[in-house]
Amino acid sequence: MTTSVAMAAPPYAPYANPATDFIYNLLFCDDASAFRSKPGETPTPWQATLFSEPADISALETLAADAGQEGRIRYLAYQRLRAAGKTVPAKVLLGVIVEVPLSQGLDTLAAFSEGGVRYINKTGKMGVFENVPSLQPLVKNLFKASQAVVDRIGPADQPRLPPPKSDNIRITFLVSDGLYFGEGSMARMQRDGLAGPVVDTATKLLLDVVAVGTKSDRH
Repeated sequence: MTTSVAMAAPPYAPYANPATDFIYNLLFCDDASAFRSKPGETPTPWQATLFSEPADISALETLAADAGQEGRIRYLAYQRLRAAGKTVPAKVLLGVIVEVPLSQGLDTLAAFSEGGVRYINKTGKMGVFENVPSLQPLVKNLFKASQAVVDRIGPADQPRLPPPKSDNIRITFLVSDGLYFGEGSMARMQRDGLAGPVVDTATKLLLDVVAVGTKSDRH
């Protein structure tokens, strides 16, 4: 598994619908301001903590360490702490995002530490899966396989790359100490001792997500 070096800056627009592109970019937490409350809305407690001025270090540390909080919010809290010059725990895995380019478009599957799953189909159709018991074992397996990768590689020092092209697959990890990612051809990644289990488990999770989504559509 090889890591990639980004040469362009997000956000990116792989889908035909700007709203879908917005949700896609939110998965990676590149722009913390996208998580602010809208004008006129009362900030949620996590928003108040995340965007406190000056930074409320104690509250941010509590938010980042809250295992019940959404992985993306914890990731953003860790990044705010890092921006404030604070030391954070290394290699705490909070999100796994798998991108697979197909002839009809980009498939994107994301899972987060609290168990939530997001899926954007190549057509741009989106699915949000929160607290779905049948998905949790595979999410845990995906995190177990992904943690083995994170333990062996380091964070990127440049912005995220544009979506992968051709037959490549990219796996992005939201980690307490930064954004980690690796990319390669599907065949190579499947054979890789580290990436292979991630690809295999992500594929199984995707099949279950599609099955759950199809069942929901029938009701």
